[in-house]
Amino acid sequence: MKSLITRTTIRKYAATPVTDELLYRLIEEAERTPTMGNLQLYSVVINREADSKAALAPAHFNQTMVTEAPVVLTVCADFRRTTAWATQRQASPGYDNALSFLNAATDALLYTQTFCNLAEEAGLGTCFLGTTLYNPQAIIDTLRLPRLVFPVATITLGWPAEQPALSDRLPLRAIVHQESYQDYTAESIDDFYHEKESLPENRHFVAINHKQTLAQVFTDLRYTRKDNEAMSQGLLEALRRQGFLP
Repeated sequence: MKSLITRTTIRKYAATPVTDELLYRLIEEAERTPTMGNLQLYSVVINREADSKAALAPAHFNQTMVTEAPVVLTVCADFRRTTAWATQRQASPGYDNALSFLNAATDALLYTQTFCNLAEEAGLGTCFLGTTLYNPQAIIDTLRLPRLVFPVATITLGWPAEQPALSDRLPLRAIVHQESYQDYTAESIDDFYHEKESLPENRHFVAINHKQTLAQVFTDLRYTRKDNEAMSQGLLEALRRQGFLP
């Protein structure tokens, strides 16, 4: 199995198609992912056609991977199928609530990671788009997602046409807590982020954005309070429309 230690995100893809045989094999193998109650509370929407990928692109801020990748997969938290099954079998489903959304979203994200691991082991490249929850209503409308179905992850997929360098990661001591959570001190934060902040590319990133620290780039430019609050409102409204919130 290809080591996760050397995995990279692929944003540029060769023109070589991803065959249906390979794609559906990976989708099926990923079904072995553990899920809550073995209910598999997820669905996968496949987009290959140029028109449908172009329709999705604005929801992902027109990132080029969406239109250039051979395949775009949208993985959805899906309680509609289970609800329909329960209703059709004379049961009384109660899955139109926040807990059910979290359970289905967890299933969908676990499935997504399994699929990515399998795809990369097969030699394919993937890019996880964090924009899916930024504009969920646009994705819901484009993919015609019904009640109790909600997009939580988007993956672009294809044969790599680049070999990007490994991105940095925090040291293990930054994420592991023994027996109970150990809150961070000023000294531990300095320790954990020293290497990231010292990388030449990150120092350059700070300089070209005219900031004093790397953290300021994230808080003031990339993930601002204003944007987070506005997109949170859109997320909550979309969850209401899809039946997961009152």
